[in-house]
Amino acid sequence: AGKHEFPFTFQLPETLATSFEGKHGSVRYWVKAKLHRPWSTVKKVKKEFTVIEPIDINTPALLAPQAGAKEKLARAWYCNRGQVSVTAKIDRKGYTPGEVIPIFAEIDNCTSRAVVPKAAIIQTQTFIARGTKKQKRSVVTSIVGDSIAAGKREVWHGRALKIPPVGPSILQCRIIQVEYSLKVCVDIPGTSKLLLELPLVIGTIPLHPFGSRTSSVSSQYSVNLDWLSPIPEQPEAPPEYSTVVSSPEAEQSLAPPCRSELGGILEGPFFAYIQEFRFRPPPLYSEV
Repeated sequence: AGKHEFPFTFQLPETLATSFEGKHGSVRYWVKAKLHRPWSTVKKVKKEFTVIEPIDINTPALLAPQAGAKEKLARAWYCNRGQVSVTAKIDRKGYTPGEVIPIFAEIDNCTSRAVVPKAAIIQTQTFIARGTKKQKRSVVTSIVGDSIAAGKREVWHGRALKIPPVGPSILQCRIIQVEYSLKVCVDIPGTSKLLLELPLVIGTIPLHPFGSRTSSVSSQYSVNLDWLSPIPEQPEAPPEYSTVVSSPEAEQSLAPPCRSELGGILEGPFFAYIQEFRFRPPPLYSEV
């Protein structure tokens, strides 16, 4: 009788998928406790918790730039109205929520009508069960560019597209997958849209501003530092002045000059200059 506490602990596996709520399925985790009592019903309690699978975008695969190009022939009533082409590029494949994706694109409108370029982040949910697959695609965020007149070309020099708060990618789960892509499309009047998709991975560990690229490069190439071993920790001290200059020579150099040798120069200011620098300097370290 009385109040008792039992601190149970569990080690979570490293391969758990991120918690997720989708249209055709979900990934949920909870802790369940049961209390067995003799001659009485079993008491149960359940508490949910969230799991976030770590996805580090500071890897060579997710730091690689993504680029693509597509073109489409605009037709109306079996008449050729020209061609529309688009090329797009982003700096890397992996991003985290809150980051801004700079889009570099070029849209060439060779048709006789104006076209409108757009860009959007698409989330694709894939549900797999008993050999059946269902998908749901939704627009996370989008931007609309300026209208491009007939025969003109538009260039995006890093058009900013901010990632809103979304769940990370789920790529290793057998039954549920969540994937992202950057879609650049061009609305062409009278015909279907021109679509270009670039793959994206939404991670949880953001880009390291200084060590990401350096660490990825250093992990691929080992640095040989064997040549540093012969260098001593402290350089050898230079020799004493007395070991280089003999004592008679030192006494002669340190002795004051005779007045008869200098004559009238002793009286002038030039003698003070000589007196200051009359001692012989020690030899250079390189000479010894």
